[in-house]
Amino acid sequence: MPALGCCVDAAVAPPAYANSPLGSLPVPPPLPLSFISGAPPPTPMSPTSASAGSVAADVDSSHWSPSHSASLYKIDSWGAPYFAVNPSGNVSVRPYGHATLAHQEIDLLKIVKKVSDPKSVGGLGLQLPLIVRLPDVLRDRLESLHSAFEFAIQTQGYEARYQGVFPVKCNQDRFVVEDIVKFGSQFRFGLEAGSKPELLLAMSCLCKGSPEALLVCNGFKDAGYITLALLARKLDLNVVIVLEQEEEVDLVIEISKKLNVRPVIGARAKLRTKHSGHFGSTSGEKGKFGLTTTQILRVVKKLEVAEMLDCFQLLHFHIGSQIPSTALLTDGVGEAAQIYCELVRLGANMQVIDIGGGLGIDYDGSKSADSDLSVAYTLEEYASAVVQAIRYVCDRKNVKHPVLCSESGRAIVSHHSILIFEAVSASVSRAAPAAMSPLGLQFLVEGLTEDARSDYTKMTTAALRGEFETCLFYADQLKQRCIEQFKDGTLGIEQLATVDGLCDFVAKEIGASDPVRTYHVNLSIFTSIPDYWAIGQLFPIVPIHHLDERPGVRGVLSDLTCDSDGKIDKFIGGGTSLPLHEMVGGGCGERGPYYLGMFLGGAYEEALGGVHNLFGGPSVVRVLQSDGPHSFAVTRAMPGPSCGDVLRVMQHEPELMFETLKHRAEEYCGQEHGSNGGDGDTDDYDHGMANNSALASSLAQYFHSMPYLVVPSSCSLTAINNGGGLYYCNGEDCDPVVDSSPNEDEQWSYCYA
Repeated sequence: MPALGCCVDAAVAPPAYANSPLGSLPVPPPLPLSFISGAPPPTPMSPTSASAGSVAADVDSSHWSPSHSASLYKIDSWGAPYFAVNPSGNVSVRPYGHATLAHQEIDLLKIVKKVSDPKSVGGLGLQLPLIVRLPDVLRDRLESLHSAFEFAIQTQGYEARYQGVFPVKCNQDRFVVEDIVKFGSQFRFGLEAGSKPELLLAMSCLCKGSPEALLVCNGFKDAGYITLALLARKLDLNVVIVLEQEEEVDLVIEISKKLNVRPVIGARAKLRTKHSGHFGSTSGEKGKFGLTTTQILRVVKKLEVAEMLDCFQLLHFHIGSQIPSTALLTDGVGEAAQIYCELVRLGANMQVIDIGGGLGIDYDGSKSADSDLSVAYTLEEYASAVVQAIRYVCDRKNVKHPVLCSESGRAIVSHHSILIFEAVSASVSRAAPAAMSPLGLQFLVEGLTEDARSDYTKMTTAALRGEFETCLFYADQLKQRCIEQFKDGTLGIEQLATVDGLCDFVAKEIGASDPVRTYHVNLSIFTSIPDYWAIGQLFPIVPIHHLDERPGVRGVLSDLTCDSDGKIDKFIGGGTSLPLHEMVGGGCGERGPYYLGMFLGGAYEEALGGVHNLFGGPSVVRVLQSDGPHSFAVTRAMPGPSCGDVLRVMQHEPELMFETLKHRAEEYCGQEHGSNGGDGDTDDYDHGMANNSALASSLAQYFHSMPYLVVPSSCSLTAINNGGGLYYCNGEDCDPVVDSSPNEDEQWSYCYA
């Protein structure tokens, strides 16, 4: 019968020990493997929550299909109607939602291949991580929102229109904002700004939008902000200055008279209705923003005295993001409608109710009102509740129906952006070591105390009796005693490693070891998924390929940063690990890179991301559906920030840094040449200069490259050494920057672009 053991061979044991006699120390009895027969078998896919692993547990590998993966990762719930799993086992994008035809679906893996393949084979040569923007999805979201309100308006006999605004704080990217203005022009869709830079951005973009589009100015304001907003009115932009603090009305009155501009004024009401979830912290009477009813009345009085009450035209409120139910929505909207009607009664020239944000999305697919990750309504139900609540109050007060405005940023942009990143390695599960020889076992116990040897004996006895909990207890106790001996210096590192392996093996064979692996991903959570770290916001994370295969392990994700918080160990559905596919040999192996996608992250994540560990943002591509062979076309590609870019963000000067390193290279290479006994002839001089040039060129390359790991598709790195310069590249696509010396006028050049 084979014995349970952990191999200690001659390569591990000290040389003197290998030739020594066994001595009189008794060898503890070996731990047989036969005790395993009654133990629960190890289950790598043992789920941490019933919902997360039930599909994988019920279906064996031979019968696994893409539909099983869609159910396992809930793609059909949170992803509909924009994401699905195609017959090839890859995540596909349905750019027009429900109206997407089969031939219009876009395979995400094909996008990644096109973007990451080297230019020599027709790719774009961009490095991951990667953000894929899908303007077709953005357009569909905007059109769906407008259609939902139009349907509610028509079916309920509402006598005014809907025209929304996009809060640019959700995603200030130039091309995202420009797309929204372009796609929304036919709907009079506008923008909302909360700061001076955002106002400048909105002013510029709306010059190409609908002349009736609103430009809503929220946020705390000083004289400069108000002046800029009034100048925008001189540019014939439909600007509304929303009062967040009572004293702002004094500035508006004073500056508008100086500039001879008649402003349009709104006020943010601080409602009593309160959203109890995480995102409702700015709602209720003690919320951060807005005016109380007392303050609103004082604003009305001041405007009346200044003969500007006709300028008061908009009422704004915000219950909070991710409003979970239409019941809460109806309550808040009804309260605001009462305030609106009272302002009409007081003589204000009211035209618009701005219901703010709050239109939520279903991050986890649960369609639940009891979670910050979900909402219990559809777009149509949301719009219907808003229209019905305002119509009911206005009809009772005999007030003309106001124009409806919303600031639904999260619902518009979340779906259109996908973050894709590689898993570069995985912690390898513990494997059974080779059988321990008597010599190896003797080496294990030689330095143990009597108590530690007793623990080993008791562990063995418990295993033979099938008392697995007792066996684990003594295994752990043995390990702790050995750790203390090692700290005291009475146990060697070889023996400690042997005990670690032995105890880990016992735990694994009994089925008590942790089956969860750590997948190391080429990503900074602080840069690309900051809301996960900051507020615990969960996003759907799914492998974008191999979904026709049963995932065989569970894992957590660990990023590249030197920070213990740089990991993802909470997932939608309540799981503390994610079903994943095996990475051969702990890396990409013959299967190639393993790609994961984070979905529904188009709002806030890019704007909030920092440069922790100086990891910059991802590369970005803009992808449109087309009728070509792959159903898509990349219309814009932007590499992620280089090392030089992120250094400059922190006030470093990459050009000067390079100059310092260049002079160091000259000094170092000169000393190296002298130490090699060179006689100073021309050949030696040329060789030294070539080495200097190679080293400087290599340094310059790093300033221009992204901070993330380079993970070639073949996972085979080739080392190139030319004249002292060393770097790594894909064996198929080597382009050695140190292959030859630069021309005289090109040496030592580093250009920051």
